[in-house]
Parts: sequence; structure tokens; C-alpha cells
Amino acid sequence: MKTFHNPDRFMSDLRQVLSQGRKRIGLLVGAGAPMALRVNGAGELVAEGGHSLMPGVEALTSQAINALTGQQKVAAEAIRSELGVEANIETILTRIRLLQQALGPAQVHGLDSDGYRMLGAEICKRIGEVVGAKLPNERNPYTELVSWVSGTLRTHPVEIFTTNYDLLFEEAFERSRASYFDGFTGGHMPFFDPVSVASDDLPPRWSRLWKLHGSLGWALEGDSVVRGRGRDAAQLVYPDHLKYELTQKQPYSALFERLRQFLLTPDSLLLTTGFSFRDAHICAVLDEALAMNANAAVLAFQYSTLASEEPACKLAYDRPNLSVYAEDGAVVGGVKGAWRLGDPPKNWEEIRATFWGSRSPGQQSAFLLGDFAFFTRFCALAQATDMSAQNAQESTATVLSPESYAAAATENTGEAKA
Repeated sequence: MKTFHNPDRFMSDLRQVLSQGRKRIGLLVGAGAPMALRVNGAGELVAEGGHSLMPGVEALTSQAINALTGQQKVAAEAIRSELGVEANIETILTRIRLLQQALGPAQVHGLDSDGYRMLGAEICKRIGEVVGAKLPNERNPYTELVSWVSGTLRTHPVEIFTTNYDLLFEEAFERSRASYFDGFTGGHMPFFDPVSVASDDLPPRWSRLWKLHGSLGWALEGDSVVRGRGRDAAQLVYPDHLKYELTQKQPYSALFERLRQFLLTPDSLLLTTGFSFRDAHICAVLDEALAMNANAAVLAFQYSTLASEEPACKLAYDRPNLSVYAEDGAVVGGVKGAWRLGDPPKNWEEIRATFWGSRSPGQQSAFLLGDFAFFTRFCALAQATDMSAQNAQESTATVLSPESYAAAATENTGEAKA
């Protein structure tokens, strides 16, 4: 026996939710998102060729370390080697900051405590140089996503959680003159306000933007975390090193708690894009919250095949209210299955083309929404093409609930063809 999943059914339900503006929706955006933007040497968006606006985590790690010199590079390379397969820019920074706190005058890999303090600062500076690219002037996936977010009258605000340090979302919101709140308040020296993050009493038209791993432009000044210090300010990239007695681990802990509270809220839906599920801290929050709240749902849109998305699939097997939509198949209701298209309803072909097709000429048709560019276009078009009356009638108040997933997975089970 082999299980199949019909993407038409799931995308029909999702379109309904995205277009209505009544459900509590969040987005978890990872490092794969800016990789979907291809630009030329002048930073202009291009359809073919060019290079990614920003590199992935592995490339960012290599670029940041290769830019070091002397003993700093020797120490960073040694730490990277010790960490093995777990090594990335954030695990390396964590190890550096632990050595900074523990060593004193003793040396490891040729650096003492003060040496590791300077090494951490230098790596953050190099990160800032790599991820400080500006949003292209042309219409792009970020502006399309903001158009969808701000283009609907909503009962609840859309909450965007991102692990990225760049300022692309900020630029997209401001270019569209769309209101958003990122946890900071004030004019001359905006300071992080955890009370406002927790209370969340701004009107729904104000979107929320939560930078889980810190951001360019943030700085620690006195006893406050402030923002608006420009792209050269990279001190609080991945700010797990802040002294607890000075900042109560702000803003890191407050923003993670916001993610947890979002998932514990009844009838919440979190869509993930460009996120690899290799961040242990975030996955722990997802796992705990989904176990506690069966009414929450997470849809993970993954770029690669199911076989290549093992961390996401592993969590989906344990938590049936997390579904993985990959290039060649899905894990829905804890059941893994390959994609198999159904008979399209009336006027459905145009809609199907927004989530199913070839990523580039000559490639086999597959599920497209694991690519951030296709995902944002799907969201933006959710209100642009009318659903058929039949599809609208089929969608109910339990759309995207774990129960509907389990039913769909059962319906789509059949004999595998030779």
C-alpha cells in the first residue's frame, strides 16, 4: 500500500483561509527566503542568472570566517572543526561567547577571554557586511507578501517571526507605507519594550515583526536594547550572550515567548517558509506548543524532497498538527505520502498553476510553494482569483484542523502502481 496526497484539496482550503482575513495567521521565515531573490551585480532583480541576494547559512558561515585574518581565523576554524556537522555561524558564535565568559587570561586556540570578545564582535561585523544588502527596487517576493498582509481587513494581525538578521521586511513594510510593530518604541532612541510584546494590544492593521535571532541595527546602550543604529550595528546578531542581570535576556527570550504564546492561542495557523527545522531552540518551542494546543496548526513549506527534509518530517510524525509540504510529497496528519493530482474542478487550472508546475524550463512538474518566491506569489494571488462556488462551499470552520488532515490522509491511501 502507498499513500498519496492531493495538493489541490489542501491548497483550496489554504486559499480560503488566506483570503478571508479571519484566522489568526503567523509566518516563520528562515534563511531560505532571501535566497529566492536573484539579483545582478547592481542589486537589480533578474529572472535568470545573477546570484542570490543573500547566501544560505552554510555559505554565510564560510564567508564570515574566510574574511577573518591571523589568529582570529585560526581560532574560528578550530571551533568550526570541533563542532563538526553542527557547525554554523550561530553555533560558532555560541561557542566563542562561552569561551569569552569562561577563560579569563587562559588561552584556547591562541586567544584569551578578551580575544574571544573581539573575535565575536568581528564575526558579527562580517555577518553585517554579508546580510546588509538592500531590497531590490523592483516588485519582489517581500513586497508581494506585504501586499497580501496589508491588503485585507483582518480580525487578528499577521505575525511574522524570522530568524534572519537582514532588514528586508522592514524595507518592504516601509516602502508600502504599511504599519508594523517590532517590539521597539520611541523616536529618538527606540528601545525594546517586552511589556508591549507580551500584551499585544495594538490594532490588527499593525502587523508584527519579530526578529528571533536579533537584527542589524540593534545595539546595547546602557541598560537598554535600542534599534535604528544602521546596518553597521551588528552587536546583537544572535543575542544569546547578553548578561541576564542587565537585560533579562531581552529581546531574545521575549520574542521566543511570543512565538510560544502565538502557538498556544486557539485556532492559530503558522506557515513556515525558508526554514530548515535545524534550529533546536525553535523546534523545541514548536514541539511543546503543538503538544499543548491541538487546535493550532503549522504548515511547513519545504524547498527540497521529503527525503532531504528529515528534521521537518521527524517533527511532523510526532505532531499531527504539523504538516510538511515538500517538492515531491507531504506528511499530513502524521502520514507520509507522494503528491498525486486529482481531477481539477471548474476554473481550477489557473489556480493550480500558482502551486504546481516547473520551477524552471525542462524540469518535471512538482509542488512549488517550498520556494519563497512562489509562496509569496500564492499568498498575493489568494484574493486575485475567485474560487469556484463549489470550493467555497466545501471549506468549513474546521479548515486546516488536524482532524481534517487525518481525514484527507485516510482518503488518499491506495495501491501503489508498478
